[in-house]
Amino acid sequence: MDAPYHRLLVVDFPACFGFYDAVLPPLTGAALVKGSPEGPYATWDLGGRTVLSLFDRGRLAAAVGTAALPGAPVAAAQDGTMLVLRVEAVEQALARCLRGGGTPVTGPADRPEWGPDLRTAHLRDPEGRLIELQSY
Repeated sequence: MDAPYHRLLVVDFPACFGFYDAVLPPLTGAALVKGSPEGPYATWDLGGRTVLSLFDRGRLAAAVGTAALPGAPVAAAQDGTMLVLRVEAVEQALARCLRGGGTPVTGPADRPEWGPDLRTAHLRDPEGRLIELQSY
């Protein structure tokens, strides 16, 4: 049985697939085990367990009867979730993510108030989801 994992529901499957396929293997060791840029599904595993999966948002909406609802929040709001990736070197991980299609939010910074020796950087994936890169 799989442990719980995140499945991101995405609109631009090719862009999101390209981003996560460019960053997950080198940063986490997770390997693509199913899927392609055409979608509608992809999953990356590590040690036989799913780390992250993507699924086409429109297909899920059709399956659960929510296709007629708005696909995005009506107004801007603070982030409600964040994907956190522990990495060896924040600077190099951020550079890789930006080359893969991410958008920078904050540069690398020491965060002693969050934890001893904690260093972070923040970025957004191609659909705007917040990601934290951290080392400690």
